[in-house]
Formats: sequence, structure tokens, C-alpha cells
Amino acid sequence: MLKVGDKVPEFSAKDQDGNTINLSDYKGKKLIVFFYPRANTPGCTLEACNLRDNYKKLQDQGFELLGVSEDSERKQANFKKKYKFPFPLLADVDHTVINAFGVWGPKKFMGRTFDGIHRTTFLIDGDGVVEKVIDKVKTADHAAQILV
Repeated sequence: MLKVGDKVPEFSAKDQDGNTINLSDYKGKKLIVFFYPRANTPGCTLEACNLRDNYKKLQDQGFELLGVSEDSERKQANFKKKYKFPFPLLADVDHTVINAFGVWGPKKFMGRTFDGIHRTTFLIDGDGVVEKVIDKVKTADHAAQILV
């Protein structure tokens, strides 16, 4: 997993509308990249809606946002439309971005172990360097963890 001080490797992935999004598109801007396990699930919906509700505050602090999961473009498009998210959601079906950040790995849920996305948020500076990693995400109050 990327750590504070690491340079984020250049990546490109399709968003919910099939547009290609590159890390370099955000050069010179502060970027929040939040990884979530699955669109339209309770925790992921709470987290993304909390970021949506605080989007103006995040923008006022100079942040852009990108949500990432392994869902298809269609699932991401439905999720974005249903909850009116003002930020792109990357459909990282081939795990390009997930692997670049190192957020895929073994997880435990209800007594079983499986591989999946670890719910993690990265704050990246304008030079593409990780400033902060939040790996204990409070889904209902995530923006407060960022706006500290």
C-alpha cells in the first residue's frame, strides 16, 4: 500500500461515462482518491454521500475527488446518478488503479476470508505525492477525517 511521502504512479482508468481519467489531469491540484468495495452497498453509499454533502467544503480547501471501485462503468454510472455525486467514479475493473495504490488484499467478513478492496482514502498533493492515508474510514463522517 502507498504510504505518506510516496509518489503515486501515473494511472489511467475509465470513469462512469467511459471518459479516460489520468492522474496527470490533476497535476498542480490536491486530490482525494477514495477506494470503496462496491457501489450501492450501505457502507459505500454512506461514505460517498458524506463526501458529496461536504463537497463544497472539500473544494474550498482546494481538493478534487475521485472515487474508485472495481464496479463496471454501468454500475458506477447508476451509483453516481442515483445519489447525484458531483465527482467522477472510476470503473477499475482491471485493477490498474487498485494495484497502483496497493489496496487489494485479504479481508475478513462474517468469519470468511476473501480478497477485496480495502476501504482506504489517499490525500495527494499537487506533485502527486501522498500527504495522508486514511485506512480506518468512518463511512458516515468521512469528510471530517479529511478536513482535520
